[in-house]
Amino acid sequence: PPASQNNEQGSTLRDLLTTTAGKLRLGSTDAGIAFAPVYSTGTASSKSGRTMPNILDDIIASVVENKIPPNKAPKMNVKSEIKDEPKDDKKFIQDDCSKRYSDIQYSWICDKHVLWLRDHKNSNNWKLFKECWKQGRPVLVSGMHKKMNFSLWKAESISLDFGNQQADILNCKDSIISNTNVKEFWDGFEDVSKRQKIKNGETALLKLKDWPSGEDFKTMMPARYEDLLKSLPLPEYCSPEGKLNLASHLPGFFVRPDLGPRLCSAYGVAATKDHDIGTTNLHIEVSDVVNILVYVGIAKGNGVLSKSGVLKKLEEEDLDDLLRKRLKDSSELPGALWHIYAGKDADKIREFLQKIAKEQGLEVLPEHDPIRDQSWYVNKKLRQRLFEEYGVKTCTVIQFLGDAIILPAGALHQV
Repeated sequence: PPASQNNEQGSTLRDLLTTTAGKLRLGSTDAGIAFAPVYSTGTASSKSGRTMPNILDDIIASVVENKIPPNKAPKMNVKSEIKDEPKDDKKFIQDDCSKRYSDIQYSWICDKHVLWLRDHKNSNNWKLFKECWKQGRPVLVSGMHKKMNFSLWKAESISLDFGNQQADILNCKDSIISNTNVKEFWDGFEDVSKRQKIKNGETALLKLKDWPSGEDFKTMMPARYEDLLKSLPLPEYCSPEGKLNLASHLPGFFVRPDLGPRLCSAYGVAATKDHDIGTTNLHIEVSDVVNILVYVGIAKGNGVLSKSGVLKKLEEEDLDDLLRKRLKDSSELPGALWHIYAGKDADKIREFLQKIAKEQGLEVLPEHDPIRDQSWYVNKKLRQRLFEEYGVKTCTVIQFLGDAIILPAGALHQV
């Protein structure tokens, strides 16, 4: 229609899709298109053999055609561009960054897979973060607790303010959820004698799951919400108003993911007999996520590992040398152990967990997805098998008090 032709280039994604989809031509190779459409010869998803990426290629080509005059359109060979990319992304990004970002305090950990930004106050952090984020790698920013009002995040403070609230509490060992008084959870947070006992007299490993979350967090805890927002790392990306926080700027007709914030609180595994369980099983988030460790409780009571015992347990992990060095620093307080996997390994991990389930005599239904269902914590023995049998290496990160771990959407992780 004439009305839509006047706005061919489209001011929004909806306009773009509407105005370009109708005029796409199969096999178009107009000289004015900077990026020639690519058509797959593989398995087709429709009768015409065209797939969604093909259609998006057309749309991109159409936009470029509108934007770039034909006489200035460069002729590009997509295949040759791919060949020219550096063979070793890790080496390239490290060598390049060391020259360009000498004013930023940073290190590479986990076999050079995770970027560690050591000075949270450096206003240029986001520039180096951007380079790492392009590669889809996790990022660690330390010292965030120094920007926060620490008294707001103490266990006793939260218990005092919100102990009369009801919430779902998860028993991490058997996945049983009960609705109970929040005060009961917080009373046992640092006093093991006040924790629930399970059948054999063992101390329960409890988690206060995502309480409160989203708008409830903002309404229930306004002071803590404001304290969190002003203390977020890399505000250009992580702040709701950040200029590079794409999720916050999506047009209204998109379904937005739950961007939180949410409070995740759990007892430490150190006070339990079974150290092969976690407080968060292996799973994937649908959006990028930043997790800040705002408080670490020191549990007291019978059967609890001493600080040296906890450190010894952590040292048994496959740790980076820099993380081992942090463990020996008396000013650092370790609070959570993370195992992270790249999204590209999801299919291998899924196949491995289904194989283990069959070995253990568990029923594996066609609709069962061990990652989506969050039904597995991959212990040390299984992590070793995963590497030996599938070549998937675990990225192990210790999160210390004040550390912010930023994960790209699709990265698998357990805590």
